Amino acid sequence: MKLDQPEPAIGQANAAPSIRYTVESGRQFCPPAVIPADLLFRGNQEILIGHNRETYRLRITKNGKLILTK
Repeated sequence: MKLDQPEPAIGQANAAPSIRYTVESGRQFCPPAVIPADLLFRGNQEILIGHNRETYRLRITKNGKLILTK
């Protein structure tokens, strides 16, 4: 996988440039978006995430770190 040149943001002076990666087939994809933790947690200290019929617990520690447990 190689990194192509970032594309300039159009009409947004302070926006971060879009980065696209080239994969072996020649197709490009955008990296996943960054979702702010406060948007996910909405004031709570932990959330439950369902994935592949399993439940995971994502919590914020007293030191502000994230811990993911099954």
